[in-house]
Amino acid sequence: MKIGRKSIIYTARLVSLVLTSFYLPLVCVLVLTALFTMSYLSLLPLPYKLMVLAVVVFFTIALPMFFVITHLAMRLEQWTARELGQKHLRMVPYAFSLAGYGACVWVLHSMNVFHFILSIVIATMVVQVACTIINIWWNISTHTAAIGGIAGALVAFAEILGFNPVWWLCATLLVAGILGSGSMMVRQHTLPQVVAGFGIGFFCAGAGILIF
Repeated sequence: MKIGRKSIIYTARLVSLVLTSFYLPLVCVLVLTALFTMSYLSLLPLPYKLMVLAVVVFFTIALPMFFVITHLAMRLEQWTARELGQKHLRMVPYAFSLAGYGACVWVLHSMNVFHFILSIVIATMVVQVACTIINIWWNISTHTAAIGGIAGALVAFAEILGFNPVWWLCATLLVAGILGSGSMMVRQHTLPQVVAGFGIGFFCAGAGILIF
């Protein structure tokens, strides 16, 4: 039993490094690109695809993390997981992240990229705004919000493009279970916070893509 519990925690920590809210746009773009390999989007030249991915990575991951790390280096001597749970510290990554998303939307719009790519970043920004507002009063799980956002994006694009998302959703729900279980085992979040995070991510991302 102890081995199973430790395995879930270690797996959840490993997955959480990839599926943070910072990486949500990149993960969504990569997943949807894999889904569309047999569609007309596969005809796009590789340099164009790499350029779009580079823009997403720079504005939604690299730039926000650079400013967060720089801010923490200037303001804090230490930053532990417990300190990150404090409300005033949680707002710092959100503020830089939202600024990066806004810049990313503007750049992608200027590049006239396909609407589905732009809608991913906008939907992710909606998830970030919702998590930021809720975290002012309640420590919602942003990791399950991120995986919930991927699930919501899959359902939304399945409706728009007419593909069967069942197996992709099964894999997504499996990852969500690992993340949620690990988070509760280390007492970082409660069950309501984990479930609420997934629900917020699913609804905001799905609605954001369908609306925008």
